[in-house]
Amino acid sequence: MLSTLRNAWKIPDIRKRIIFTILMLLVIRLGSSVPVPYMDKNVIKEMFEMGQVGVLEFLDLMAGGTFSNFSIFALNIYPYITASIILQLLTIAIPKLEEIAKEGEEGRKKIAQWTKYAGVILAAIQAIAMTRGFFYQAVRAEGFLQNTIVIISLIAGTSFLIWIGDLITDRGIGNGISLIIFVGIISRLPSEIVKSIKLVSVGALSPIKMILFLIVALVIIAIVVALQEGERRIPVQYAKRVVGRKMYGGQSTHIPLKVSMSGVIPVIFSTSLLAFPQTIALFFKGEPSEWITKYLTVQGTVGIWVYSILNVLLIIFFTYFYTAIQFNTVEYAKNLQQYGGFIPGIRPGRPTAEYLDKVISRITFVGAISLALIASLPIILSHIFKLNVNFGGTALIIVVGVALETVKQIESQMLMRHYKGFLK
Repeated sequence: MLSTLRNAWKIPDIRKRIIFTILMLLVIRLGSSVPVPYMDKNVIKEMFEMGQVGVLEFLDLMAGGTFSNFSIFALNIYPYITASIILQLLTIAIPKLEEIAKEGEEGRKKIAQWTKYAGVILAAIQAIAMTRGFFYQAVRAEGFLQNTIVIISLIAGTSFLIWIGDLITDRGIGNGISLIIFVGIISRLPSEIVKSIKLVSVGALSPIKMILFLIVALVIIAIVVALQEGERRIPVQYAKRVVGRKMYGGQSTHIPLKVSMSGVIPVIFSTSLLAFPQTIALFFKGEPSEWITKYLTVQGTVGIWVYSILNVLLIIFFTYFYTAIQFNTVEYAKNLQQYGGFIPGIRPGRPTAEYLDKVISRITFVGAISLALIASLPIILSHIFKLNVNFGGTALIIVVGVALETVKQIESQMLMRHYKGFLK
């Protein structure tokens, strides 16, 4: 990884992209310190310290502390991610949307635009829920105008993050949305480490339990790397064919089928959907909020098991869902047949598509189950061993997965430029 980054830095175009990405992420971290007007940060800080915001502790970690600071980025990018999930599910359910999605670049642009609009609407709903519900006692706004400014500040923060995410994807390195989540989690890592060390030093946390948790974290990192790098290679043979005076084909190659084609997207999507009940809880006080906390969040005695089961099921579902979107076995089999390629022992056309579908289903099952377990096990272990550690499996999967994906994108950029240099 370090050698890849060192070599990439030597290429001017890639160096500009890396610098642009770093600057954009720096802007995000600076923006995370800009407070929302007419909000009493001391009241919010006191609420976090007294443990009154159990439903928001995990979201605060994933957002890089923007909730506890109540900055303009308090909602983070999650309204946009939730909107993206809804639109993609509707694309399958509604034939008209499916037709638009298949229109090529124009169709994708339309869907992307609608996703942004839906993200802003969801951000508005969450902003109202937070300011008029959960954090109402921290609001110091008087009158309609000041209250509107508070809500608009939160919506503008999410809109700005969506714009920055698109800029990073287009002009920088890696996926902008994933990198925003990545930098948010990483920014909280030092404070989580210091917090854990303090708990161990005062005897509130057993050193043995902490060591066990670190071992589990290292195992998670190793498994995530293995999943991201693991692949099944399907051999492909191309038949010889004569075009004019030249002969084409005759060579052997392979189809690299990744164990985890969807990367960390299923984990991010699952986290966003499971945060929805917690958002609903922001509207209410008293019994409704307590019920949601108890039965649908990791802070609840029953909720931790319900949350873990739902997390496993959602990760498995989104892994299969995204793999099906990314790798269409029927189209791939048609293209293979068109160019004279075939899998040894398998007939071209429909039998090839069925064979690829069977292989994809098997390896995706392994990837989905592995992702689901390593995302949920640390949460359960923390509950059993009474470890007050927020930086769990989900955060580790996202951090390691996004880092690996970004390095791969840098490698592909380098490879593309080497080819260009060769052609010149």
